[in-house]
Formats: sequence, structure tokens, C-alpha cells
Amino acid sequence: MPSYSGVWNLVSQYQAQGAGLWPPNYFPPPSGNVALFGGGGITASTAINTIQFINFSTTGDANDFGDLSVARNSLASCSSSTRGLFGGGRTAGNTQLNAIDYVTILTSGNATDFGDLTVARRSFSACSSATRGVFGGGYSGYINVIDYVTIASAGNATDFGDLLTGNLGPASCSSTTRGLFAGGETSGVFVNVIQYITIASAGNATDFGDLLSTNSVAAGCSSSTRGITAGGYNNTTLNVIQYVTIASTGNATDFGDLTAAAYYLSSTSNSTIGLFGGGLDSQSINVISSITIASTGNATDYGDLTSVVYTLAACSNAHGGL
Repeated sequence: MPSYSGVWNLVSQYQAQGAGLWPPNYFPPPSGNVALFGGGGITASTAINTIQFINFSTTGDANDFGDLSVARNSLASCSSSTRGLFGGGRTAGNTQLNAIDYVTILTSGNATDFGDLTVARRSFSACSSATRGVFGGGYSGYINVIDYVTIASAGNATDFGDLLTGNLGPASCSSTTRGLFAGGETSGVFVNVIQYITIASAGNATDFGDLLSTNSVAAGCSSSTRGITAGGYNNTTLNVIQYVTIASTGNATDFGDLTAAAYYLSSTSNSTIGLFGGGLDSQSINVISSITIASTGNATDYGDLTSVVYTLAACSNAHGGL
């Protein structure tokens, strides 16, 4: 196999011949603004360890990045501009996990052990600033735990505070200062509450406003000013996309619709484009759709994940918290 520089020489020669941007069966490595999608399952009793990536500069399908340390579904992910973290989840055998893995986003390869969450759990979410990753809610019994890590330093998570109630399946997103957790399920009851934290401090979550309806296991992403949630489930599979202004408080506003109703999907952004990948309706899907966060309107098709999958988690090196 040619060296890394040799591969790029071949690519340059190919492009110089006017044959196209990339040679057949060649995929560019992670570069620039990158989205990562990790873990998940094809059915409720399966778990995968695949990490896949998309370069935001190139519309199209995801490519293989590497593997998580353990195959897991129902995990959560957050990131800085350099590192992506994947925490918690459960195995195909239904063992709840507390392990956190990390990857260097612009260097494809397998994940490395980072540390442990304070509580093993699944079906939760995470948000982050440039320095801190914050994990909230989940199921090991409905829990209200919020814990955090310093992304640049491997180690175990530290207690941050509590959500308003125990919460399975909140969607989350962040600005540079605030993290939002929206919707979820509390003791079997779907909720529409949006709550927020100040990422740089520690303490309990505060009420922000309400989603348009009750909604659990939706996906969240953001720019530095707008928070987005999409899809979800409340005894009906939802396709609604809604938004809030993160620096204020108040109820969500309708944004548009996903290309297909889905829950247990994942989302991340480069602060301009929001991507939504995978999910479940009557069956798991591999669709990636996109929106322009600063506008409103329906999502459009972006490409496909490498396989059908749901209960996965996503992060990027350019989201609204950075």
C-alpha cells in the first residue's frame, strides 16, 4: 500500500488528468469540519462498535473512521474542536456501561479509554463547550444525574448537579455558555420541558420553557445562538423540527420537518449545517438529512450512513458550543 503522502500524490495525479475530484473507491480522510456518528444498533438486541465520519464540505455518504472500545447502543457523545467522546450505553446483552471512549476527530482510528461516568446508564444525552463535556439524564431506573469531564484530560466524570427530574431520552445541545436538555420521559410519562445549565459552573438545571409537544428520544444540535431538536417519540413517531434561542428562555418554535419521521436518531452540526443521522420508525434507517440552522424549512437529503442503525450518538469539531 502506498504511504500517506503517496496516496495524496496519486490523488493529485488523478485530479490533474481531469478525471474527477476523487479516484474510484477512494474516500478523503477526515478534514476541516467533521461529523462523527458512533455506536448504535440495528435492532433492540444488537449493538455495534462502528464510528463513521462525514466531512461537512462534501455532501454524501459516511465513511468508516474506526471502532469504539465496546459495541454499544443508546450512548451519548460530546466534543471539543479536537476530541470526540462517546460515553455510556448498553451492550447487546443489556449490560449498562459507564465507560467513556475518546477519539481525535481529524485522525481516523479506534477509540481509546478516557474514564468512567459517575453512573452507568443508557438513553441519555450530552452537550459541551470547548473545554467541558456534560452528560445528563438516562436510564438505570430513571435518573436525574448530570456529570462532566474536562475533554482535554482523560479521567473519570465528576458530579455536576441534577436535572429537574429523572429523565430518559432528552435531546441536548449547547452554546459556548449554556447546555440545554429538552424533552424525555419521566417514570413512563413523556415530557415537553426544556431545561438549561451553565456549562462552566456546576449546579442543578433550571426551567427554560417547553417543546411544542411531549417528546422523547429526539436529536439535538445547535449553532452558537440556536438550539434545534428533531424527531422523537410520544406514542407517535415525530418528524417535527423545532428551535429555541439559547441565550434567552421560552417555548420552542416550529422550524420544519425531517425527510422522514424518526426517533432514536442522532444529530450534530458545524454551527451552520445541522445533520440528522439514522433512527427508527417501523424499522431502522440509514438516512442522513440536513438543515441550515439560521433559517427555517424542511430538512433535505444529505447522504447515507454506512448501514441502517439507530440509538447511535453524534458529535463534531465545529458545533455551537465551540
